[in-house]
Amino acid sequence: MLDPNLLRSDIETIAQKLTIKGFSLDINSYQELEAKRKSLQVKSEELQALRKAKSKDIGKIKAQGGDVAALMNEVNGFAEQLKTSQEELEVVRGALHDITSVLPNVPHESVPAGKTEDDNIQIAQWGEPRVFDFSVQDHVDLGEQLNGLDFELATKITGSRFVVMRGALARMNRALIQYMLDTHTENHGYQETYVPYLANAESLTATGQLSKFGDHDLFAAQAEDGYYLIPTAEVPVTNIVRDVILSEADLPLKMVAHTPCFRREAGSYGRDTRGMIRQHQFEKVELVQVVHPDNSYAALDELTGHAEAILQGLELPYRKVVLCGGDLGFSAAKTFDLEVWLPGQNAYREISSCSNFEDFQARRLMARFRGESKKTELLHTINGSGLAVGRTLLAIMENCQQEDGSIVVPTALRGYMNGLEVIEPE
Repeated sequence: MLDPNLLRSDIETIAQKLTIKGFSLDINSYQELEAKRKSLQVKSEELQALRKAKSKDIGKIKAQGGDVAALMNEVNGFAEQLKTSQEELEVVRGALHDITSVLPNVPHESVPAGKTEDDNIQIAQWGEPRVFDFSVQDHVDLGEQLNGLDFELATKITGSRFVVMRGALARMNRALIQYMLDTHTENHGYQETYVPYLANAESLTATGQLSKFGDHDLFAAQAEDGYYLIPTAEVPVTNIVRDVILSEADLPLKMVAHTPCFRREAGSYGRDTRGMIRQHQFEKVELVQVVHPDNSYAALDELTGHAEAILQGLELPYRKVVLCGGDLGFSAAKTFDLEVWLPGQNAYREISSCSNFEDFQARRLMARFRGESKKTELLHTINGSGLAVGRTLLAIMENCQQEDGSIVVPTALRGYMNGLEVIEPE
């Protein structure tokens, strides 16, 4: 949530910055409501002061044995006016909240202009795409030959956009999770964290995945439970610091969690329907940092580098892009995407998004810290995938495929797979 003081003092600048995200802020509606709020708040405070003063007068007159009937009537009148004023104030505050709760975060000044992912800017590249001397297959065909990926069976069990894994590919999926967790905990200083796979509406609202308009990308449990399947571990992990005041000495907090993720992928039907690129259920190893505001952009660079280390360790070619304003998420101030090379698509595809939310989530979370001044300040939150497990699996399959359909196991994973070097077709 944006700082209300900024909206009150410089809403024109905020509105201009939000246009980079393609968002149009109705300045007049906000200012009219804000003027009404201020007027009603002043009126309420004045009525409270008058009632308090008259009540003191009543006490003095009573002590002197005087008649207080007229004053009592006057105080009762103030009480009725105050009640009406406060009720009106709550209605206006609610209307203001409806506006502010759906305002996206303001993009950082370094975010480039642009409307779609086509306007994102590449800032780095690692590795060169392999040149094949045979006809490349995608992960779907490879998975069928290896009897390791079964989309038809998953459709029978549940529906489209799910997969059943078997054998060596299922084991590689597990090995990837372990490799990522070990790397981030042992080399990068993250604390492994296990969290619920269901979250309540308050948690989803705090991290920006849910608004008063709902979110059609979420899978909801039964209405009476009030729970949702998590779309990302960002939700439960970041909510660990909700309503918490940390000591500055405790910063940064660095947490890593492996979870399944569940998304309807609303609006994406017709895109990436083949294979594992865009599924309703997938797994991620998520990195979250909670940091001092002065250090958040250095932390974003660090966290992104930790995700890159996994790709480099697996020897997968990738590129790093900075998202333009139009492709930036609701809560993000700045985002780097890592896009892995997929020979089966002859294209780079996103495998990690690393974002700095500045104090946008922290304001909703009431996540704060107290420094030497003893004054509490809002924290900054950063998160990113380190990595999306399924996409990493398919990237290995496509980049490490051989002419006979076998898959060379990356050296970094062999210790997790009992020394297996090649996955052979059955």
